[in-house]
Amino acid sequence: MNWQQLISDKRFGKEESHEAAGERRTEFQRDYDRLIFSAPFRRMQNKTQVFPLPGSIFVHNRLTHSLEVGCVGRSLGMDVAREIAVRHPGLQSTAPADMGAIVSAACLAHDMGNPPFGHSGERAIRSFFAEGKGSTLPHGGAAGPDVLGEVTWNDLTHFDGNANTFRLLTHQFAGRRRGGFVMTYSTLAAIVKYPFSSTLDGGKSKFGFFECERAAYHRIATELGIPLTESARGLRGVRHPLVYLVEAADDICYEVMDIEDAFKLRLLSFEETQDLLLGFFTPEARRSLEAHYPAGTDQGDRVAYYRSCVINTLERACVDLFLHHEEAILEGTFSGSLIDHLPNPLRAAYQRCEQVARSRIYSSKEVTDIDLAGYHIIYTLLELMTEAVMAPDKAYSRLLLGQVSAQYQLQAPTLDERIMAVVDYISGMTDVYALDLYRKINGHSLPAI
Repeated sequence: MNWQQLISDKRFGKEESHEAAGERRTEFQRDYDRLIFSAPFRRMQNKTQVFPLPGSIFVHNRLTHSLEVGCVGRSLGMDVAREIAVRHPGLQSTAPADMGAIVSAACLAHDMGNPPFGHSGERAIRSFFAEGKGSTLPHGGAAGPDVLGEVTWNDLTHFDGNANTFRLLTHQFAGRRRGGFVMTYSTLAAIVKYPFSSTLDGGKSKFGFFECERAAYHRIATELGIPLTESARGLRGVRHPLVYLVEAADDICYEVMDIEDAFKLRLLSFEETQDLLLGFFTPEARRSLEAHYPAGTDQGDRVAYYRSCVINTLERACVDLFLHHEEAILEGTFSGSLIDHLPNPLRAAYQRCEQVARSRIYSSKEVTDIDLAGYHIIYTLLELMTEAVMAPDKAYSRLLLGQVSAQYQLQAPTLDERIMAVVDYISGMTDVYALDLYRKINGHSLPAI
């Protein structure tokens, strides 16, 4: 792969057009702005990140997490691009700003396809089709009017928010414009963290695009010079190099910010939090940081300061790693994430944070409660909606389908399209909307009269 081809401002669904006359923003800056002002992006303020939506204590939701990832991603992209521009004189002089904008926009979008209730929502959708009532839907072999195709079935039983993000950004919903969000090819490619079909995910439920978007990914990868391998089992590409920076920004933010949120919720003591965050530094650097906020000052301010220092340190380390491994990244032979290659003490400190998160945060009652509720709510909505599209002429089905926006193609000619439309509808809900709809359907909440 080469940078000149990888950085393309061609727009998906609007390939024949060029930048509007008089437009002062670059195409990549327009990607960022288009996402910021979109309804699906705004809805993320009401979607769980890790902890339930806040009461009196503010913790991260999908929106605030994505904004922070976008900030870190912009820094990573611009810092890498300054050196890349020196190494590759053929690049435009705007390369640092362009790469920064591409990475930042991809970071903003990376979680837009996630369903309500955090990762438990993903697991609930997979489980509904793999072992719940969805498992009785007719499936296997070629798709038909009343049979789910084998590949679509695999997509559903391995449902992944990453693939759903790519669909959300590229799919033409009914009555909407061709090309979905009409994003640039480079920004779309930078979002595809797992560039292969669900049939090649090795059972990990991590893949980059649904079968219905396979042709779209193929077109983008071919245009950008991303190597592809196509077989009867599926399509596989290699990562666009900027994916590594998007992934690093996400890894840095969620791991460090989850620790800070756990401190705010008193799942971790100040001493535990301080020890985890200062573990990223040498003893000398640690003493210097502790001296900046001496004992007796506000603990929240001290944690916020330590957290900012950790993020800055990890950013610099990931930039150095990317530049050191640039050749392997461009060849598509680099293995793992940038975080996987951190030197000590950074790697050891990051692993300690991961271990504490698994044992003290992700298994806490606050998190498991939302998991349990999310499963039941999503199961119920999926059951009712799939029954409705399977038997649309029933009185209750007509009533239920009449509540859904016409952009979701619930009356499409094939079952593949109808079931994917159901998943589009439910995965796009906020936590509160899903809960409210669930209560109304069950008669637990009625509109005011």
